[in-house]
Amino acid sequence: MDTSTEYVLLILNCKKYINKAINQKNTWLKDYNFIQIPYFHVIGDVTLDKDYVFDLNECILYVKTWDDYVSLPKKTIAAYDAVLKKFHSLKYIFKTDDDQDLKDPFEFFSTMIRTLEEKKPKVHYGGHVVDVKTPYLSSYGKIHPELPDPLIIYPTQYCSGRFYTLSIEAAKDLVKKRGSIMGECLEDYAMGYHLNPIFKKTILNIDTSVHFTDSQLK
Repeated sequence: MDTSTEYVLLILNCKKYINKAINQKNTWLKDYNFIQIPYFHVIGDVTLDKDYVFDLNECILYVKTWDDYVSLPKKTIAAYDAVLKKFHSLKYIFKTDDDQDLKDPFEFFSTMIRTLEEKKPKVHYGGHVVDVKTPYLSSYGKIHPELPDPLIIYPTQYCSGRFYTLSIEAAKDLVKKRGSIMGECLEDYAMGYHLNPIFKKTILNIDTSVHFTDSQLK
């Protein structure tokens, strides 16, 4: 594997839904491969004897966390830490989920990279921006009863988990706050909430609904 790559795509997955990862590999990830940017489905495995393991043949990154929904913030920040250590020339991390289909991956990522390279001042965070003005109680507990109740969402700006990107500087900032992020329950909100506001001054708002659709695979 070329550890000098400047971009990497992480896709949150779990052992229970490995079929979703297989479906992505058999569909849009085939076209994505033409971009020659590595991707990894991220799976938690608390039994690991090390913090992370890259399976280069299967394009999987195993991290030493639990593999359930509540552990998504822990899994994600562990994955960021792993790729920061593995890829020494990294510029940006792309993140999406295993339940997402991408219409035209080559066009999307080619345009995304060109935008990130040319945009001045530098973009450190980008995605569909959710701007929380006042605190509210999250309703995700109705879908995932394992979440704590009540679950308060505090004022912040964060990018929806369907897709977002982080610069190397922003990712390093989040890894420094790993302890706090591990106490959160909602992955996308946790990253935006704990990200230093300085990295949101150049936030790139992306209409992800134009490019991504929810997979019909259960």
